[in-house]
Amino acid sequence: MPARVGLPRDGDIALPFSGLAKRRLPHAAVPGAVARERRARRSALSRGSTLVLTLLFQWLALLPLSAAARGACVDEGDTTTRGLGQGTQLGTDTHADPRAALQALVQKALARSHSVQAAQFSAEAALSDIAEMRAGKRVQASVGAGVGPGGSQSLAGTENTPFQFRATFNAGQLLYDGGRVDRLTDWRTQLAESARFGHLSVREQLALNAVALALERSRFNQHVQVYGQQMRKMSCLVQALETIVRADRGRASELVQARKSLQQAELASTQAQSQLRQVELRLRRMVGDELPDAEGLSTVLLTVPDLNELLSEVESSTEVAALTAQARAAQRYVQAVSAATKPQVSWSFSGAQAAGGGGSRGSTRSSNYALGLAVTLPLISPGIEPATDAARKRARAVELQRAEALEARRYRAAEVHEQAVSTFDRARRVGAVLRNSDQVRNFTLQQWQQLGRRSLFDVMGAESEHFNLRIGYVNALHDGQQLNANLLSLGRGVNEWLR
Repeated sequence: MPARVGLPRDGDIALPFSGLAKRRLPHAAVPGAVARERRARRSALSRGSTLVLTLLFQWLALLPLSAAARGACVDEGDTTTRGLGQGTQLGTDTHADPRAALQALVQKALARSHSVQAAQFSAEAALSDIAEMRAGKRVQASVGAGVGPGGSQSLAGTENTPFQFRATFNAGQLLYDGGRVDRLTDWRTQLAESARFGHLSVREQLALNAVALALERSRFNQHVQVYGQQMRKMSCLVQALETIVRADRGRASELVQARKSLQQAELASTQAQSQLRQVELRLRRMVGDELPDAEGLSTVLLTVPDLNELLSEVESSTEVAALTAQARAAQRYVQAVSAATKPQVSWSFSGAQAAGGGGSRGSTRSSNYALGLAVTLPLISPGIEPATDAARKRARAVELQRAEALEARRYRAAEVHEQAVSTFDRARRVGAVLRNSDQVRNFTLQQWQQLGRRSLFDVMGAESEHFNLRIGYVNALHDGQQLNANLLSLGRGVNEWLR
């Protein structure tokens, strides 16, 4: 019997992927599972169509976000890491001579400081003390006058005058005192030198404080910039997700997450702005209302001083130099106290003129004068020996203070030097991680937008990590510069470096 050609009957099943010759099953051979298979195939086709439509809808919904990412969601430029290539210094600012801006800032602070002016007056007063002590070896002269009853007694008799006017003149000069005045002059000279170094030390401390505040202002200014970029990025994502949620309410949780990240960025930015205003208030108290530009200061102190050179400069620092002058002054005072036991030689002249009336002889007039050398030799001075011993002990105490300050300063310089090297190394490492973090967050955003392989939580985590790394880099960079400023202050000084 020839085979029938045509459409299968209701009981026949055409097997898929069987070519042109379709095998048919007789109606009687069809089990009850065939109907279930048909329903399953129709359900699979329905699910496939639904999946295709869902993916198409998601792709269409993400088109606004992709366009935003290509436009407004792209960062304006990461100025915190530019210039971190091989063989380059940290930082990116290319403003002309930021050191000159720092120098102008320090000069304003020095001109306004009351403590600097007070230290300057103290130094000038010490110079006047030297002049006073040196005058002890010059000619001394004095005149005097008096009125009242007077009298005289001699071999010729006694004469009394109810009214008498007297005038005196005295002059003299110290010729030799065993070097006591000279040693006291040296003592005053060293004290004046210590006061001068004290004035320089006050200036140095003020300069260090001004530079530190300027760097802190630069730090928080960059914090505000970084958080501002993070806010703009989160705001862009929020706007894109609002568009998506209007079409797909099931993604409302992602919008909540994006808004939370935006609020966190706003909170961090507000805190950074508050810290910036606080630093600027302290800086205005120091330099006045006109503050210089904060740009360019992130690259002004990037070079760590050589440790050996720094240790050699520590001894000539203002603080150690002031203690050295005090130790020398104490030694000169010991010599001055010892010289008090030696004889003193001086010349003197004195004259007196007296005129009066009303006595037994009527008006009288008398005069006398004396000129000669005077020699004074101390015989018994019980207080000289304990005074000398006390002066020696004070001198030794000042020497030990100087030695302690010098040693502490050297170890402090070595410690701060290690901290500075470690901080800049950390800044370089954070910069390297930051470049990789930038790629990771871009890839994460792209995979979330176009492929759907990442969740919004992954995107938010990558963005948060990236901006935290940028803040960490800014902090490391400014911490290193603060440490370099401290190193300069421990050695030759910030003022000297600025000059």
